[in-house]
Amino acid sequence: MRRPLGLLVAALVTTTLLAADTPDSYGPLGDFKVARPQDKEDVISTLAPAKALVLFDGKNLDQWVKRDGKSPAPWKLVELKGGGKAMEARQGDIITREKFAGHFKLHVEFRVPYKPGDKGQGRGNSGVYLQGRYEVQVLDSYGLKSQKNDCGAIYGVAAPLVNACKAPTVWQSYDIEFWAPTFANGKKVTPAMMTVLHNGVKIHDKAKINVDVTTSGIASDPSTPGPILLQDHGNPVQYRNIWLLQMDK
Repeated sequence: MRRPLGLLVAALVTTTLLAADTPDSYGPLGDFKVARPQDKEDVISTLAPAKALVLFDGKNLDQWVKRDGKSPAPWKLVELKGGGKAMEARQGDIITREKFAGHFKLHVEFRVPYKPGDKGQGRGNSGVYLQGRYEVQVLDSYGLKSQKNDCGAIYGVAAPLVNACKAPTVWQSYDIEFWAPTFANGKKVTPAMMTVLHNGVKIHDKAKINVDVTTSGIASDPSTPGPILLQDHGNPVQYRNIWLLQMDK
């Protein structure tokens, strides 16, 4: 049956509007201005050491669950143009099935969408939480004077020493060396600490975290092990190549 011309026009207009409202957040950057050409170049992926626990290698989400600790992780696996898959944030935070204590190194590769129509915390917001408690912020903070809520910040605790961000849509990396807080007789002896390299640049150097949980983290006994948490903040932030190496074993 032939549809009336008016309905065909309406359908075409609706489709066009939908396409305009949902642009490709990982499409070409066009004339986006960068300070250095390498800011548009993906970070080189770092292979996991032999003794590392691989948390995500593009194959599946078996190492991850919802924040409730039981339900399957709902994040989407997306095909990458150069091959392989990434996972994309959606439908809530996810955490690792396994919990971690002591001294360890976490490697995470991520990229944030290009959202020029949004500002501040609306631009590619996510976060990587150590032990589910202490967040290293993920955000499009390219070219900004970094604050305690920008990309690379230990959220609400410490701004990065330098802004090492690449442009949005470009793959970046965190290498986070973490020391859990220590306790004796039920009292905290030393706080949690982090050294963070962002795209190979040191942005925190044994920064002390004098709180038991940062914003939106899992409030729990800080003397106990905790998972790695990846935050869904309503932005299609993508992650690939995540591994953890325990340093005190």
